[in-house]
Amino acid sequence: MGRTEVVLPPAPLESLDEYLAGGGGRGLERARALGPVGIIDELARSGLRGRGGAGFPTATKLRSVRDAAGRHRYAVANGAEGEPGTFKDRAILRANPYQVVEGLAIAACAVEASEVFIALKASFERERARVLDAVTAMENGGLLGDLSVGIVAGPEEYLYGEEKALLEVIEGNDPLPRWLPPYLHGLFATAPQLGWTPHDPETGHRGAHESNPTAVNNVETLANVGHILARGADWFRSIGTPESTGTVVCTVVGDVERAGVVEVELGTPLREVLEAHGAPRAGRTIKGVLSGVTNAVLTADRLDTPCSYEGFARAGSGLGAAGFIVYDDTACMAEVAAVLSRFLWVESCGQCPPCKLGTGEITAALDEIVAGHGSRESLETVNHWLDVVADGNRCFLPVEAQQMIASLLREFPADFDAHLDGACASTRDLDVPKIVDIDEQGAHYDLRQRRKRPDWTYDPEVRAAD
Repeated sequence: MGRTEVVLPPAPLESLDEYLAGGGGRGLERARALGPVGIIDELARSGLRGRGGAGFPTATKLRSVRDAAGRHRYAVANGAEGEPGTFKDRAILRANPYQVVEGLAIAACAVEASEVFIALKASFERERARVLDAVTAMENGGLLGDLSVGIVAGPEEYLYGEEKALLEVIEGNDPLPRWLPPYLHGLFATAPQLGWTPHDPETGHRGAHESNPTAVNNVETLANVGHILARGADWFRSIGTPESTGTVVCTVVGDVERAGVVEVELGTPLREVLEAHGAPRAGRTIKGVLSGVTNAVLTADRLDTPCSYEGFARAGSGLGAAGFIVYDDTACMAEVAAVLSRFLWVESCGQCPPCKLGTGEITAALDEIVAGHGSRESLETVNHWLDVVADGNRCFLPVEAQQMIASLLREFPADFDAHLDGACASTRDLDVPKIVDIDEQGAHYDLRQRRKRPDWTYDPEVRAAD
């Protein structure tokens, strides 16, 4: 397997001195010498793409923020990891939070921001402690200069990780996605926005109020930035593929012998990543692999797909955040569809009626099917709502439902037919693989998700976690 250690060291770094001794801080030093334009040009040459799921070019995002109109600019590290099957950001923060803070400081230099934020979930106590220690040590060591660093502890909701909703949480609001992206309408903006109430105008400010363009980058993305500035774009381009440069940190859970997190060179075949974690299990065969709940399923005949953005696209799916959920031949994929559909319905915020109504109707129809009460009309209901669920969407959640559920219907029709005919033999009790922790005993899921209702409260009558 093409394992390459860039952002995930073999053992956690215990101090700033250890980080500096290994070359830490050199990227920030070079960034200050290059200046904003030089930083962005170097990142553009490196080919770094966002590791949060979309794979958007990092330099393009930073350039759009720097070039946007506004009196103030901000940079934000998105550590609100909540994609099912994903644990890579928490693994990085536990192992080396210093590189994330350094990458964020470089991003601040690139967009000329004097204030930055690191957004984590309140439940990530271990990671927040590591980040706080790193920020304090780097401030005391003079590495951050006058840069103001805020650490935000946010809610458990899935949409907290959506960049527009993330800004709302930093401002003290619920994680409800805005209409406009952060580079057009950023933090603490005083310019009005459709469907959103603006802040009061800045005290003492004269003239037009601005949008405060904000750069939001994933933890893993920022963890790469310092290494690129320190070692150069050519070094980074020597790893991975021409279209997907560098490494990717993969999470593997589900029907595997050893759930875990591993960093590999982009372009490594998916099969090698899965085999390193004991998939398939002894005596079993892999039935399907999902990259979170955002993309189409990969069937067993596509396991040689390269772990790269272009490789997964050619296979009809997407790399996402490289959180791989493995299902073997003991799983019924109709039941998988119902469980994951419910997750998306519950986590939908309700601002876009087609999304909330559609994911709810899809879930109800799938529940009917897996309970043995469904019919061909139930499948027609699912397909109807898949066509319209993303109408007018302000975030990607309903598109995730379209891509993931439609692919399960397309690739595993026999599993749905078995339920309609009363012949499904599956006895498994499936949970959403929303990871709380990964340790020597494996992956631990948040079983509270079973009790979560579509208004984001929890039903006390439903069986809770042990």
